[in-house]
Amino acid sequence: MSSQIVPLIIIGVSVLFILGIKFLSSPKTARTGNLVAAAGMFIALCALLKTDGSSVWSHGWTFNYTLIVIGTVIGLIIGAIGAYSVKMTSMPQMVALFNGLGGGAAALVASLEFLKDAHGAEPVTAFITVPMLFATLIGSLSFSGSIIAYLKLEGKFEKPHTFPGQNILNGLIWLVILGLGGWLTFNATGGNAVTAFIAMFALALFFGIAMVMPIGGADMPVVISLLNSFTGLAVAADGFAIHNNAMIVAGTLVGSSGTLLTLLMCKAMNRPVTNVLFGAFGSSGGATAAASGIAGTVKPIQADEVALLLAYAQRVVIVPGYGMAVAQAQHSVRELSDELGKRGVEVQFAIHPVAGRMPGHMNVLLAEANVPYDQLIEMEAINPSMDRVDVCLVIGANDVVNPAAREDKASPIYGMPIIEADRCKTVIVMKRSMAAGFAGIENHLFYKDNTRMLFGDAKASLNALVAAVKAS
Repeated sequence: MSSQIVPLIIIGVSVLFILGIKFLSSPKTARTGNLVAAAGMFIALCALLKTDGSSVWSHGWTFNYTLIVIGTVIGLIIGAIGAYSVKMTSMPQMVALFNGLGGGAAALVASLEFLKDAHGAEPVTAFITVPMLFATLIGSLSFSGSIIAYLKLEGKFEKPHTFPGQNILNGLIWLVILGLGGWLTFNATGGNAVTAFIAMFALALFFGIAMVMPIGGADMPVVISLLNSFTGLAVAADGFAIHNNAMIVAGTLVGSSGTLLTLLMCKAMNRPVTNVLFGAFGSSGGATAAASGIAGTVKPIQADEVALLLAYAQRVVIVPGYGMAVAQAQHSVRELSDELGKRGVEVQFAIHPVAGRMPGHMNVLLAEANVPYDQLIEMEAINPSMDRVDVCLVIGANDVVNPAAREDKASPIYGMPIIEADRCKTVIVMKRSMAAGFAGIENHLFYKDNTRMLFGDAKASLNALVAAVKAS
């Protein structure tokens, strides 16, 4: 392969990466986006080898292409097994784990490069040292933080874990890391440099754990997105360190898109990123309805009564939440939607940006159940017409439909954009119990005059609704 073709290959690969991310913006084209981005990565791998056996990126390095092929095949096998064996309800955990492995790989690449140069006879310039240190720091932080995110999503310790002075301790650790990084920038060779580098690497791993432990499980969509951007930035820094332009482009795209997604989700919760990372949101218990000054009473309803309301409605909106994911009820939801559709009922799904435990969680679950994409309506698009909805069925969602965000200035979620379910003619809330949501506050929606509570497991309740609708 001629070296003159390399810039054209890099441009082509960059275009494929950009198109891949563009296609991921819609459920209809998401699969195509994955394939396009994968094609770009495959082309970048193939471009490693020239016709003379050397590497187009090598700059004097020798690559073991046998190991590259073996590693690629192993990765493809593990990825395929994971894609086919992991349940869709466990997809957030898989995303967190894979992202962490990407960050760890970026950190290892940078670490090996730094240690190789540290044992060399020639001094290393800051222009090369800084990217290696940055990739090591951010990549290792993303690795350990993602592992904790995975464990939180698995329910090992979902609530925030805090202690007095935690933020101060984390700040001191961060200052030590920055101090070591600053010293290594200008002292990158010799035994002392290796010792300082290992210390920085270990502290970065610990800082990733300390950063994510205080964050509650319901904030994991923001955390996953943020850590994903960290992994992208680490890959981009690796690209600078080893002179690989394709890695620079890919890492920058992932880093920038992940950062933008993080900010958009924080906007959707009306909370700054600092509050998500350092606020330990949801760690305090919620007040009771009486203590919160909420008027009204909870009005239970039975499945056969709900079925009659649904069967004779003209328009039904379903609001899915984390409870639907936990109950693995997405297929039952689709079956109910199909039965209502046969009766001429217009059914739509209202999707909140931060519902669930990862970005797009509800879209992924409903797509897996083959719910038509045109029935998935984003919050901003569906809210203006919610007052024309006959029945709103809320399945396991809590804080994202809480009118306190609009009505109670003292509420911790005040100002957060919500799906305005309370404006519908009738609201049916499906919950196991009256337990508060992640924010730890009572949901004003439960006490509204137009709200009825259908208690029980979401999947069992939905199956009962399907049977009752068929019989009505």
